[in-house]
Amino acid sequence: MSIAAPDADALAAEFLAAREQARLLPLPQGLDLPTAYRVAARIDAARIDAGEQPRGWKIGFTNRSIWPRYGVHQPIWARVWDTTLTLLEGAEADVSLAGLVQPRIEPEIVFGIARTPQAGMDETALLACLAWVAHGVEIVHTHFDGWKFQAAADPVADFGLHGRLLVGPRRPVADWPALGADLAAMTLALKQGGVLRDQGQGALVLDGPLSALRHWLAAMAELTPGVQLQPGDVVTTGTLTDAWPVAPGETWSTHPGDVRLPSLCLRFTA
Repeated sequence: MSIAAPDADALAAEFLAAREQARLLPLPQGLDLPTAYRVAARIDAARIDAGEQPRGWKIGFTNRSIWPRYGVHQPIWARVWDTTLTLLEGAEADVSLAGLVQPRIEPEIVFGIARTPQAGMDETALLACLAWVAHGVEIVHTHFDGWKFQAAADPVADFGLHGRLLVGPRRPVADWPALGADLAAMTLALKQGGVLRDQGQGALVLDGPLSALRHWLAAMAELTPGVQLQPGDVVTTGTLTDAWPVAPGETWSTHPGDVRLPSLCLRFTA
């Protein structure tokens, strides 16, 4: 079914059905950003009613270098769930792609929240709100054919493109005094089966992952003012490279340029 009018309840039902059936959807017509976040709120409520528990947030499209490729020119955000989050104790994992549509891999920097931050805080104040930092990988996917969007509203309504989040070993923020600058300067290599596919840097993510967190809090206060981070939340701050298609049977690895954040190796299964 194609939803022509931007009806939040109808769109939420359609997206939930597409997720259940792992199928494509046509792009909604006339969908604006406020309506898209209302769709997301209805989807979140339905998932909570079904027994899923929120565990934090993903921030998407913080990497300015990929905005023209996808036709989205601003950050978006969406919930991370107990059913989608894996906190790794080691550097390797098997990852099922079951239920995901056109999945892609994104290497990111992840924060653990110790206390609720507020919009308008500078990076020094934000640091005091963080418990830990880690390198992680988000598996994103979309129900829109070919990863084609008309504007930011489309991926917002489409679960924020979130599929899975795997978080590597966590490092206490208190042990890292120059965290913001170091993360902005950090490079990262993304490899498939040992072959280099892409390279990125923290500064591509709205001038650095900590800066991305600050920008996101301001945007969230404007568009979804009733939402606040909670102690214990996990926040992943956006990909340092482009998002690359992945398939069962492939092995991908990430290689941060700072030894304090271990590399990760993921083997994808059906």
